[in-house]
Amino acid sequence: MAFPTLTPTSREFSPGAWPIKNYNSQSGAEIRILYGSQRTNAKLGLSYENVTDANAQLFIDDFNLNIGTLRTFTLPSATRNGWNGSAATLDAPPGTKWRYESEPQIRSVRPGRSSVTVNLVAVI
Repeated sequence: MAFPTLTPTSREFSPGAWPIKNYNSQSGAEIRILYGSQRTNAKLGLSYENVTDANAQLFIDDFNLNIGTLRTFTLPSATRNGWNGSAATLDAPPGTKWRYESEPQIRSVRPGRSSVTVNLVAVI
């Protein structure tokens, strides 16, 4: 089983930052060292409003399959539906894999319908 191929109702994306370490001397001089050539710790929040309970269960099943936050996976193109920018922007750097940052949150909105929120973190 793979990450559900549903189109999210909304998404939040944080591109992460380059690994930089700041050092301050006693005189106040600052030195910054770049420790890599790619951004790290990108985050993606996906919301799926008013989906069937069966579709909501797909997220729990996938979370269990990936042993919670342990394993990484690629995202289906459906997660970018509605995004008019470059697909690489939401998958930067290229080849990025994702893992769950926390368990999916499911809220029942009426009998047979739920809303799901999934928070992911990028892994290079």
